[in-house]
Amino acid sequence: MDITLSTCFIAVDDHDKAIPFYRDVLGLEVRNDVGFEGMRWVTVGSPAQPDVSIVLEPPLADPNASPDDRQTMAELLAKGLLRGVLFATDDCDATFERISAAGGEVLQEPMDQPYGVRDCAFRDPSGNLLRFTQPLKK
Repeated sequence: MDITLSTCFIAVDDHDKAIPFYRDVLGLEVRNDVGFEGMRWVTVGSPAQPDVSIVLEPPLADPNASPDDRQTMAELLAKGLLRGVLFATDDCDATFERISAAGGEVLQEPMDQPYGVRDCAFRDPSGNLLRFTQPLKK
């Protein structure tokens, strides 16, 4: 029995800002855009990984959530305290240059890590941490 990753979720507070970042800056394709009960879910993914999707969802995608819970999640997102995503790249430096040239908020310039990767980090328009890693050549 094989278990593989199918979908992961990233909370965003403004889909109209998130879509151009994930599509135009990162080069992901928009696969779906769905609204339901006043909320919106946009699915994006890498053309190189058609079986793996990232859903850009509201900070608390539960129509039954209380206003206080929604406010708490929005505050955590604004502080960048929700989990982000790690992307793999075959050229960390070129990825860094492309994203920073497009105005991406830099958290860490490319650097070699002791655990065997070269990586850099950005925040998306909602404040989520995004890391881009490249295995170090041995």
